[in-house]
Amino acid sequence: MAPVLHLKDITVAFGGSRLLDGAELNVGPGDRICLVGRNGSGKSTLLKIAAGLAEPDGGTRFIQPGVAVRYLPQEPDLSGFATTRDYVEAGLNPHEDPNRAFYLLGHLGLTGLENPATLSGGEARRAALARCLAPKPDILLLDEPTNHLDIHAIEWLEGELKGMKSALVLISHDRRFLEGLSRVTVWLDRGRTHRLEKGFGAFEAWRDAMLEQEEVERHKLERQIAAEEHWLRYGVSARRKRNVGRLERLRGLRTERREQVRALGNVRMEAAEGAGSGTKVIDAKGVGFSYDEERPIVRDATLRIHRGDRIAIVGPNGAGKTTLLKLLTGKLKPKAGNVKLGQGLLMAELDQNRSRLHPEQSLMAAVTDGVEGAAGDTVMVAGKPRHVMNYLQDFLFTPQQARTPVKVLSGGERARLLLAKLFATPSNFLVLDEPTNDLDLETLDLLEEVIADYPGTALLVSHDRDFLDRVATAIVLAEGDGRFTEYAGGYSDMMAQRSPRAADHPAGTEAPRSSKPKKTVEKRPRSGGSKMNFADAHALKVLPEKIAAAEAKIAALEESLSDSTLYVREPARFASISTELAELRQLKDADEERWLALEMEREALELAGLQQIDTEQTEG
Repeated sequence: MAPVLHLKDITVAFGGSRLLDGAELNVGPGDRICLVGRNGSGKSTLLKIAAGLAEPDGGTRFIQPGVAVRYLPQEPDLSGFATTRDYVEAGLNPHEDPNRAFYLLGHLGLTGLENPATLSGGEARRAALARCLAPKPDILLLDEPTNHLDIHAIEWLEGELKGMKSALVLISHDRRFLEGLSRVTVWLDRGRTHRLEKGFGAFEAWRDAMLEQEEVERHKLERQIAAEEHWLRYGVSARRKRNVGRLERLRGLRTERREQVRALGNVRMEAAEGAGSGTKVIDAKGVGFSYDEERPIVRDATLRIHRGDRIAIVGPNGAGKTTLLKLLTGKLKPKAGNVKLGQGLLMAELDQNRSRLHPEQSLMAAVTDGVEGAAGDTVMVAGKPRHVMNYLQDFLFTPQQARTPVKVLSGGERARLLLAKLFATPSNFLVLDEPTNDLDLETLDLLEEVIADYPGTALLVSHDRDFLDRVATAIVLAEGDGRFTEYAGGYSDMMAQRSPRAADHPAGTEAPRSSKPKKTVEKRPRSGGSKMNFADAHALKVLPEKIAAAEAKIAALEESLSDSTLYVREPARFASISTELAELRQLKDADEERWLALEMEREALELAGLQQIDTEQTEG
């Protein structure tokens, strides 16, 4: 089918370098395309060119006559409108129902009566998103549409977009969102585009295979790539891969947390309090808070956090997540109940507004608190000294960048630098409020890895479902009316545990109350099957051995390739080993992904069984 929008050989240059160098984009009727690439690779620029809002230095843009295009910018302009509803209705066609504006604004957390001049950046983006969706155009070009949306709004938006006939081109850091919507992936890398006729779920394995093949070709042609460029390209894909050991540690932490949650509803925990006090980080009992007597922000919250926990607070905007975070960390005094903090806590915090970076400081100085030279060559990370150059490489910065000023960094690079500064601060307790905002996929991988390896405790607020599944040992959900409920595991575990009745009500909205008093930690009845089938159970048992064998063979092949004379002596053998290594890595990655899926299924079934026992004991 002929494209309705076609970009060909697009070039854009800034200074002496080309941001886009022959990039292409074809959009057909009803296409679902995700546009991916690192921060600063030119994704937003390409989307603006597709929208007709920017002119390329070279190349052509074709759009079929009569095709309607709507573009969501990162910084919308609402000036000239009295209310947000006026702004959205102005985007409707004359024959369309103006009530659609009210419907969209309501689902995005706005009333339509807001004055655009007083809106926050997040509110302005939500209004702009409503204006884009209102007329149901032929093509929607959406740049980070999930930014500033809570989980419920993201899930609503995903359903709304699935129901529209418009073609979509999406830029987003939200993996779950991209996996749910995309059917085509366009990867923008080093100025050029590569198209995969599959959704985002298949992208990362495909990208890694392409990079590995490129590495093989590089050896064949004996071309030289700068060391830092090689590390940035191929190191990222290597560190993205999850290993079974890390997944097993997360499973162990979740199992431990589940036992803590189950014990918290019983007398047993009080008896064990003395023995466990050395590992206690936060002990909150019956905490309540409100700014007025009419509406409680937090009501009767009880939570106990131990060393090593990764606790995520989840819920809609305005549900009290940040207030609960401040209560738990001692920044707010509760109106009811009490919060006890453990001894010797060293807190490091990343708030929604982010700390300020001095634009004239070098990256080294930013991480070492302004100290440069020999005295500032070392940072303490997890109690161990690290050379600052080596440490910055962990956050994807090259040695050449280390002495450059902060002002030349892109938005994504600044986010990485803030994370580097945060983790170089001596701490044993991380407090992260919306840490995934404005991070690209590579930086999200990095953040997940650092949190997984962090030896202390983490308390975080996030709306990123995939991120929560990868790092959280427990979810504290805002149920509505100031009430919070804890669920062991990640976001998917929490959704599986919620009863059908609770699942009918979006997170943060209140379900009809029963006549029985509500417990601090609710025990949910189980649903679905009771055990895995034989084939899956067998695979779960044998996959770790198979993965370990593959890792051993990969190590042996890598050792063979480390011989710098092999290519010259036996080029055919070198090519054969390289191909075998690439294939083996792909098979190992597939086995790891299957093991993870099966392990999550086993854990959910086990958890459902424990909850069924609790329910039967309670009813008995």
